[in-house]
Amino acid sequence: MAVVAIGTVMAVLDSSIANVALPTIGRELRADPASSIWVVNGYQVIVATLLLPFSALGDAIGYRRVYASGIVLFTLGSLACALSKTLLLLVLARALQGVGGAAIMSIAPALNRTIFPSRMLGVAVGISAFTVASSSAAGPTIGGAILAVAPWPWLFAINVPLGVFDAVFASRSLPGGSGTGARVDFVSALLSGATVALVVMGLDGVARKLPPFLVAGMLAASIATAAAFIRRQKRLTHPMLPLALFRIRRFSLAAATSLVSFIAQGLAFVALPFLFQSVYGYSAFASGLLFTPWPLAIAVAAPVAGRLSDRYPAPVLATLGLAVFAAGLVCLAFLPAHPTTADIVLRAILCGIGFGFFQAPNNRELLGSAPRERSGSASGVLGTVRVTGQSLGAAIVAIALGTAAGAALAPGAGTVLAGPAHAALGIAAGLAALAAGVSGLRLLGKGGNYG
Repeated sequence: MAVVAIGTVMAVLDSSIANVALPTIGRELRADPASSIWVVNGYQVIVATLLLPFSALGDAIGYRRVYASGIVLFTLGSLACALSKTLLLLVLARALQGVGGAAIMSIAPALNRTIFPSRMLGVAVGISAFTVASSSAAGPTIGGAILAVAPWPWLFAINVPLGVFDAVFASRSLPGGSGTGARVDFVSALLSGATVALVVMGLDGVARKLPPFLVAGMLAASIATAAAFIRRQKRLTHPMLPLALFRIRRFSLAAATSLVSFIAQGLAFVALPFLFQSVYGYSAFASGLLFTPWPLAIAVAAPVAGRLSDRYPAPVLATLGLAVFAAGLVCLAFLPAHPTTADIVLRAILCGIGFGFFQAPNNRELLGSAPRERSGSASGVLGTVRVTGQSLGAAIVAIALGTAAGAALAPGAGTVLAGPAHAALGIAAGLAALAAGVSGLRLLGKGGNYG
């Protein structure tokens, strides 16, 4: 569990640790806000692209081999990030990090299911949800603390000694197994990856004000590749994504709930650093501290919710958690023009409690509803919807901030970002409410009896 936790913390933390540094990185590398967001999206898009292929590879050749290889690649990518001198090199290094992060995140839930007995699945998922959610939410806090004492390359250099340690012990302590021996379909990997990348690039094109025909072409191409991917899965004996999983009502609704909720969280995590620093005038360190109540609340709520999900209906707990999360986002969207620290902290706590109570039960529902022999595939879906949601959330923020590009780079023009940042938080609140509605569908109709 220690090896899995360390790798997961590094991979998930790097989805958000650079968020608080985006304004700083943008200024130092002379990039506008919409362009600097690719420091985040360059990582997340690659992760979302490769989660399903790596989960299928884990089923085929064994989880330990894929996980250990991912640790090595992630560590090399972290070193490359720390040494980058331009925005382009940094984004490319983040992409290499993303390859390793995808291998880690696609396999970790399946390893947890292997390590823990079935009767403790809720506990295992609670620990996993706590690790993932608190790492993601703590990214801005840790990033701000590092920036207070060191330049931004140290955000990535800190992973190198941890990665070396984890790589050494992964081969010694993780459960073995040779896998099923099934072949991985690389055409399916290409189609699934192209679908995610084209959607995010299309939304980014809106932020960059690319010609409408080019944006429409990318979005249309994403629909075409998605359709081709689905058709191919139906024909394969060993599909990369077993579509039969989505015929399980509990599984499909849990996946949809997770996707929408992580879009909401991705929006909030990218919009808030710009709001805190460029609009309210906080330093990067202070901005990071303002995030601290969020992960602390998750740290309290997620393990409790995981244990409760072994006793009570997971959809009830997840839906209630999402309702609280949506309420917290509404409060953040309506922050006053000159908020006090308490104004921000109380709202962050509300968001953290709600998200913690949602994630652990929802993950238990998704993993527990899948057949054990499809643990790798279910793990891949879980990771894919999370990272895809975060990427889409960041892309939507880029669209909002794109309206202020150029003006936002000028000294004293931070208030230009106030409207777009608040609008992004309002959209996040609406999506969280939508996720609560989707989650509530699990309590209705056939298959909804969780008594």
